[in-house]
Amino acid sequence: MAYRTVMTYLQAGADNQGVLGVVSDLAGLFDASVIGISACQPVNPMYEEGFTAGDVVVEDRAEINKELAAAEQQFRDVLDSKVARLEWRSTVTYGLLADYVAEQARAADLIVLGKPVSGAFFDRTRWLDVGSLVMQAGRPVLLVPNAISSLSLRHVIAGWKDTREARRAVSDALPLLRAAERSTVLEVCKAGQRAQAQQRVQDVASWLERLDVHASPLAVEAEGTEIGFLRREMHRHTCDLLVAGAYGHNRLNEWVFGGVTQDFLLDPEFCVLLSH
Repeated sequence: MAYRTVMTYLQAGADNQGVLGVVSDLAGLFDASVIGISACQPVNPMYEEGFTAGDVVVEDRAEINKELAAAEQQFRDVLDSKVARLEWRSTVTYGLLADYVAEQARAADLIVLGKPVSGAFFDRTRWLDVGSLVMQAGRPVLLVPNAISSLSLRHVIAGWKDTREARRAVSDALPLLRAAERSTVLEVCKAGQRAQAQQRVQDVASWLERLDVHASPLAVEAEGTEIGFLRREMHRHTCDLLVAGAYGHNRLNEWVFGGVTQDFLLDPEFCVLLSH
């Protein structure tokens, strides 16, 4: 198994240099084709004195075309000399941006995108809802923090919960786990449950060994909140990439990894690969 086609979402109107650096590393590691993708929503014109709806629409469409063209240019400037097979896709849509990218995910093995730039959470015309994309894509999603511009695989940690989503995430991450210098299967458990948790992560590590991945099994009892303890463990073991299963709950489509909030997964200090 390998990632033969990587799709990367570029946020229109933003600097995507970091995520493109990670994509370049992935393409080189797996000799992968790369599909660049971007999308924008048109504004809903407001009627104000001195302006007509037509004026607003024309001006907005011109800005969208400019931003999408700039995103494509940056995509090609960074990757043309490094990746043999490139493709670009973009659209203007009144639908949700995550829906468009999830539809296009049929053409790829892995989706890579950066975390939102400042203020982007409040501008859904340019930034897609990462949680919604993860829920829909049927492909692993690699989230790259703003400060990271290259993919380090010195230590990959698979955050384990005994769920379908976690099993899917570890399976989806096999190419990265094989390429890593060091891998750990980590379960954070409640007090008094370490023996059972250790058996679970040992089972996962043994399965991985049969797939040419040497991973250390590690079960630790949480002291305090799970999210705080997991964050400390990530730093203590110098995590470069966290592999996590994401599952939705309730009608508001909030989503978590075990008891870990989406804030931790969507605002990371290291790359996070999410699967649902």
